[in-house]
Amino acid sequence: MKNWLFDIRSRSFVLLTLLFLFLTSLVFFELTDDFDQNVILFFSENVGNSTLDLVMQYVTESGDVFNMMMFAIIILLIPKTRRVGITLLILIVISTLLTGYIKCGVDRDRPGYEYLGVEFPVQISRDTFALFCEGGFDASYPSGHAARSMTFAIILGYALSERFPRGAYLIFIYPAMISLSRLYVLQHFPMDVIGGTIIGVMLAGVMANRTKLYQIFDKSKT
Repeated sequence: MKNWLFDIRSRSFVLLTLLFLFLTSLVFFELTDDFDQNVILFFSENVGNSTLDLVMQYVTESGDVFNMMMFAIIILLIPKTRRVGITLLILIVISTLLTGYIKCGVDRDRPGYEYLGVEFPVQISRDTFALFCEGGFDASYPSGHAARSMTFAIILGYALSERFPRGAYLIFIYPAMISLSRLYVLQHFPMDVIGGTIIGVMLAGVMANRTKLYQIFDKSKT
């Protein structure tokens, strides 16, 4: 997974940035609205399985910013994984703030459908944080949950890649489930989670490189 780490001046970062800007333009000018609305309409008409409803809500809540921060703090407190924990905490903060301010700029409303699935013990989180930005809480693009979960997958996957070179890729099931759950609970459109995923890849690749995450494999420095 070494290719997942790159510099901000690298070709990978430039291409991802261009891809994100292109996708953002499509969303801003409402060119993806028909597709997004049709997908969300499908999910709104197919909730009601009590088991699946609860599973999807638990999955989506696992991507809440505070739950992820608690996990990262636990990782930080373990000496052998301290560098991983520091990287995760930084990424949680940056990805949450960045997606929040982009939401303010794009100002796309969340899906207008009421979620009629099984009632969850706590309110489904939106966790948009953007100071001095009116209306950001109700904005949809890009998904902060998708961005955070992708950063988690890349950082933890990289940390596990030396011991489990193939199995480490299984961790990418998590961001896929988070993105699917955000659609299922009608909090985001498909393009929202795709945009968030791209941001997550960009941030994780650069930050892991900056924090020298590769040193976790150097026993003399752990």
